[in-house]
Amino acid sequence: MAVAADVVLGAGVVIHHRELVNLYGCTIGAATRIGTFVEIQAGASIGARCKIQSHSFICAGVAIGDEVFIGHGVMFTNDRRPMATDRHGRLLEDGDWACVRTRVGAGASIGSNATILPGIAIGARALIGAGSVVTRDIPAGTTAWGVPARVTGTRTALEDPS
Repeated sequence: MAVAADVVLGAGVVIHHRELVNLYGCTIGAATRIGTFVEIQAGASIGARCKIQSHSFICAGVAIGDEVFIGHGVMFTNDRRPMATDRHGRLLEDGDWACVRTRVGAGASIGSNATILPGIAIGARALIGAGSVVTRDIPAGTTAWGVPARVTGTRTALEDPS
């Protein structure tokens, strides 16, 4: 698809292989980098200076703060009761479900292949381990990993690249 006309891009956004990225109705902050095979849906917002690695999916209702790292293959979800049809067999349409919002605080890092369930808040500078399934809020400045993800400690100065 590439980039739809209703996408708002900040200055200096880099999109690797535009023809292999799906962006529509979203907002992406300045100097953010988007990898190949990424999809960002309408209503999602990405802050400035973020890195979104390849094969990640950011659905409607997700708000990502500034300076967030999203690893390869990260999957966000936004529906607590996903169904194709109602109890009468009628195919459900866009207006038949409630989008549940998810927030990722500034400076957080989410490892590759993590899955973030709907309605979660990941605090600023939190670190989510690769392959984790985040089923509850993660406080700012903590490290969490596993299935389901559990807080295992705090992020230390040693993890800061500066």
